[in-house]
Amino acid sequence: MHDTIQRLFRYKAWANDELLTSLARLAGDSTITGLAIKALSHTYIVDRIFNAHMRGQPHAYTLANASKMPTLEELSMDIRKSDREYIHYVSTLDRDQLSERIDFVFTDGAPGRMSREEMLMHVITHGIGHRGQVSALMLLNSLPASKDGFTTYLHDAEASTRGRAAA
Repeated sequence: MHDTIQRLFRYKAWANDELLTSLARLAGDSTITGLAIKALSHTYIVDRIFNAHMRGQPHAYTLANASKMPTLEELSMDIRKSDREYIHYVSTLDRDQLSERIDFVFTDGAPGRMSREEMLMHVITHGIGHRGQVSALMLLNSLPASKDGFTTYLHDAEASTRGRAAA
């Protein structure tokens, strides 16, 4: 499972980068960009909250949504940095650390207890859902959605082992 989690976080970074790059090509005042920033800002905050929970550190978030929206450029920088941190973090974990259950408090004050592996899987699946929302917005507005499928990632990142020439 450890190798799978590492691969999933590399995929997450790749998919985020694909989407952020697609959004950067849109006009800055696009309605889609504003809505995308709201959705992706939320995923970024949740990523940071769970990062803090897994490390047993406090965080300053009282909500899982930003009160003031960042620019696309600021958010892109933050997401890419967070993705790099997660890729490094998951590479350092062993089986015992993955299965360790951690007590924490949700932003609404409710107590929580999850294994580190469960938290990591939440971060992965939560981001997939919100990237899908943004892609749907793009498609509904006759714009091409970014390529973000796991199979596309595998054949791009591991081209030589999948019978493809490197891009």
